[in-house]
Parts: sequence; C-alpha cells; structure tokens
Amino acid sequence: MNGVLVVDKPAGLTSHDVVQRVRRLLSERAVGHLGTLDPMATGVLPMVLGRMTRLAQFYVGCQKSYEGEIRFGFATDTYDAEGDATGPAVPVGFSLEQLRAAARQFQGRIEQMPPPFSAKKIQGVPAYKLARRKQEVALKAVTVEVLEFEILGLEVDRAPFRARVASGTYLRSIAHDLGKAMGTGGHLASLRRTAVAEFGLADARTLEEVEAAVRDGKADEVLVHPRRLLPALPAVTAPEESLGKVCSGTAVNLPEMSGAKQVKVFRGQGELVAIATRVAGTLFHPRVVLGVDPGPSAVDQ
Repeated sequence: MNGVLVVDKPAGLTSHDVVQRVRRLLSERAVGHLGTLDPMATGVLPMVLGRMTRLAQFYVGCQKSYEGEIRFGFATDTYDAEGDATGPAVPVGFSLEQLRAAARQFQGRIEQMPPPFSAKKIQGVPAYKLARRKQEVALKAVTVEVLEFEILGLEVDRAPFRARVASGTYLRSIAHDLGKAMGTGGHLASLRRTAVAEFGLADARTLEEVEAAVRDGKADEVLVHPRRLLPALPAVTAPEESLGKVCSGTAVNLPEMSGAKQVKVFRGQGELVAIATRVAGTLFHPRVVLGVDPGPSAVDQ
C-alpha cells in the first residue's frame, strides 16, 4: 500500500510500536514516521507507506505544533511525568505574569540541552541507554528554534501551554529549564502533538479506526489524499504519453510549469507519481519517482 496515514498516537506506545502495528494492520513492510513522539505523548504521528516512504526527505526540519501542561515544584530525571523526582517537592508561589515573563526567554533560536533520557547518541550509544544504566550522559547543547511558546494559564503548580517548534526541539527540556528558571523545578506533565507540517488532528485516525477500515475493506479511505501532500509545491497532471518517461526517471517537458522550480507530478487526480525538479526552461527531471511505469496500454484514470 502506498500513501500517507496520520495516526493519533495513544499514550503508552513508542513511535516504533505504532510503526509495527501499522505494518501488521496493512500488511506493508515499508512504513516510516515523520517525527518521533515520546511514549507519554499523544497526537499527530504521520506515517509514510510503501513507495511514499521516499517523501520523508521533504519533511526533514518541518514545523510541529503542541499543546501540553508543565507541572512545577520538582524536576524529574526524564524531564517528564514518567521519571523519578530528582529532589523534594517545593511550594510554588510565583504568579502567572512572572511565569510568562520567564517563558519569553525560550522563544526564538535558543541553545538547548537535550534530556539525558533521549535518543541522542553518545559515541554511537543512545543517551537513554546510558541513563538507564546510571552512567554519565555527556550531551552537548544544540541550537533549536521555538516559533511559539505561550503559557495559557496557571493553576497552583500546573501551567497549560501551546508551542510551535522546528524539528529537533525537546518540549521536555523547555519544561525542565523553565522550572529551573522559576526556582522550583518542573517537568512536562502531558503533551499532545496537534500538527506536523500540513497534517493536523483533523487528519488523524486512531489505531482502532485504522483496524476497522482494514476489516471493512476501506483502508484507502483513512489515507491523506495525495493532492494535499507538500502543499507548497505546485501540482501538474502529466499527459498520458509522458507517464512512462516520468516513471522511468526520464526528463519531460511540462510547459505549464515553466515558472516552478519543483513540482508534484500526478497520474490523473489521485496518484502522485513523482516529485520533479526543473532542469532548464520547461524541462523537468523526476527527482523522486513514486509511481510505476503504466506501460503503453495504460489508461489515465
């Protein structure tokens, strides 16, 4: 099966667990995801299936949106609610205005230390494996981009927030560092991802919904329509006589796309067959081929 499926990841599963579940449900070995979610987190987890796994390269560095809650009063070793407290609880006495003022330092391009319990590798070993063994985790700070970080309120020791970040940003680290800045410690109490690139919660399906669709023979209905993928790229429907060349990776003329640098090439309205890059003038070369050569007798659907 070829396509993009957006799963509403439940709490308690790793992103790899979801990949494995989707592989079994759809009987498709080639399955990948567009950005890891921690086991505790829920929400938008886009999956690329079959030949569509070749599109993953276009989503490297894409923006992601979240909503969640930070709990103040103590930090944890994992920087979230699943970890162990690193010290005794302390009372929380700051105001919402003070919290919002401190939160402003975590917007824009900032230096961030990844959590010790993370997939960042140290000499080839994931940091979380070292942390579990109580070994030293010597991570380096990295530059990340936080486009939006808004504290929505404060109820005793809990603060809901909304955030939009570039890839590679850890909301757990922001929660931990904000707790440190407030002098009370803090950790991420809950997290729900609401969007990845063009995919939002409205596109997301639970694993139970995917299973029901497969059982009813309607698996295609839970996939994102190909015309909605990579909306920044213009789309063109290739003439039937050009499809063979496109699908074999041969450059073709697309006169109507003369002003574009890169385009999505479709067979009919519903099959994305290639991402093509302009070589010169109206000549485009298929950079990524997603379709199969239809042969001389194929009919455009």
